[in-house]
Amino acid sequence: MTPKNNIIIGIIVALLVAASYNVDANPMEFVDGLPNLVIIIDEMLQVEPKYIPTAFLAMFETIQMAFIGTVVGVAIALPLSLLAARNLNSKFVYAPTRALLAATRTFPSILWALLFVIMVGLGPFAGVLAIIMYTVGFIAKLQYEVIETIDSDPMDAVSSIGVSKLQLIRYVVIPESASHLLSQILYMFDYNVRQTSILGLVGAGGIGFYIINYIKFFEYGKAAIFMIVVLVTVLIIDWVSVKVRDKYIIKSQHGMEVTIK
Repeated sequence: MTPKNNIIIGIIVALLVAASYNVDANPMEFVDGLPNLVIIIDEMLQVEPKYIPTAFLAMFETIQMAFIGTVVGVAIALPLSLLAARNLNSKFVYAPTRALLAATRTFPSILWALLFVIMVGLGPFAGVLAIIMYTVGFIAKLQYEVIETIDSDPMDAVSSIGVSKLQLIRYVVIPESASHLLSQILYMFDYNVRQTSILGLVGAGGIGFYIINYIKFFEYGKAAIFMIVVLVTVLIIDWVSVKVRDKYIIKSQHGMEVTIK
């Protein structure tokens, strides 16, 4: 450990202490609250199995919301990512497009949901619109960053034969970035399922509506059933994502056959 590293670590620790003081972080309050946590866990263990069918139906609605939001969001994000890529456009095109995407990402999905609840009323449709907005901002950013890392040699080679920009995108940009896009879509769908689970906080449908209401009325045993269903669903989606990545992404990136166990 060099003296320079020690100074850096000291600065980080000092900033951590100063930030903790400013946000009134008190470890003793956490310790004092542990008995309450034990009470909540004890009540959550008293699950009520009769609510399992309702939990699965609510989870099915949540998955549908996340699926629609992801697919529509990706469809909107793709052309925007092409416009936002610096290696494909002038600054008069990519700069305002990036500003638009940054504005879209400014608000978390739950604030978008609150806005759309005001616009279209309570229900899953407001949640779907919120997921679309959130997906557009993030997928477009991830995708234009990938497009900008594409090797310039194949782009220069194709451009030298006089192809149009649309042909360049069709035959070079999209094939070169396709594997990354698939990985981003899988990640976004996984993320959107989790996000959709909390949009019920503002009345935008999904399983979160049940969870927040049961917690609000201290019915932790009922809330536990719905949270377990969310956990099981997320684990299944994560397992499927790993299999799809192994089969279509790692294989394409490394040019090798991957055995699916």
